[in-house]
Amino acid sequence: MKKILLPTDFSDNAYNALRYAVELYKDDDCTFFLLNTYTPPIHQTEYILDTPAQLGLGDIYRTRSLENLEALKKRATDEFKNPRHVFNTRSAFNTLTEEILETVGNEQIDLIVMGTKGAKGAQEILFGTNTVDVIEKANCPVIAVPSKFKFDAPEEILFPTDYEIDYREKQLGELVYLAEKYNARISVLHVASSYGLDQEKKSNKSVLTGTLDSVSLEHHEVPDTEVITAITDFQSRQGTDFLVMVQNRHSFFERLFIEPVIKKIGFHVHVPFMVIPHQTTTF
Repeated sequence: MKKILLPTDFSDNAYNALRYAVELYKDDDCTFFLLNTYTPPIHQTEYILDTPAQLGLGDIYRTRSLENLEALKKRATDEFKNPRHVFNTRSAFNTLTEEILETVGNEQIDLIVMGTKGAKGAQEILFGTNTVDVIEKANCPVIAVPSKFKFDAPEEILFPTDYEIDYREKQLGELVYLAEKYNARISVLHVASSYGLDQEKKSNKSVLTGTLDSVSLEHHEVPDTEVITAITDFQSRQGTDFLVMVQNRHSFFERLFIEPVIKKIGFHVHVPFMVIPHQTTTF
């Protein structure tokens, strides 16, 4: 039974991510955890005073969260009618990231699927602050689904890498599973430096190739350039349905995903994006 966490603020964007997750795993036995967090918009120190009015305000937000979660559960159950899928609801007075991390640990979550939300006035921008925060801290894979993306079975998967990670079979399990499930081809994209690959990177490349030996695989080398430029150029030339990266805090992942950098260069992505932590949780 796969356990998938679906954070929601009850927006169309969040429901679109839910729809994508349900379609992507329609043939799998899954438990989906619908998570909503709430914090009344009053100053924390005032809330702690516990006046009757403030306590009542907290109850109002909790009741609203619970009611909306039940409505969302009914909508999803009625729309998809998949006997292999179970929906659970979770409402919490907490910040979104902290509650996600707690839920991942307590429920042994396998995967998080959430909608992207760009800054106001730039809805196409890849990640909002919450998504960046979750990706940086979660120890399970996160799939970010672009707003209004219509489900399309992944057939062409782009996997950029710098070969600085000693890839593990368990770490890439979800990538391999999806590639096998949808008979997808994985294009490994390496931005080549003028120095070439040292012995460690050659070893990591060999391990990666061996780990992905059960799926269709192609290696691509591009001249030394900005990683973001290499990814967007490849996508425009080759066409991809799914983008996957392994988080590596000491290499290009860090350079790519620091939030100010995202906002500065306005990196746009129009396909679902799975980010795998460098070290996944072992339960």
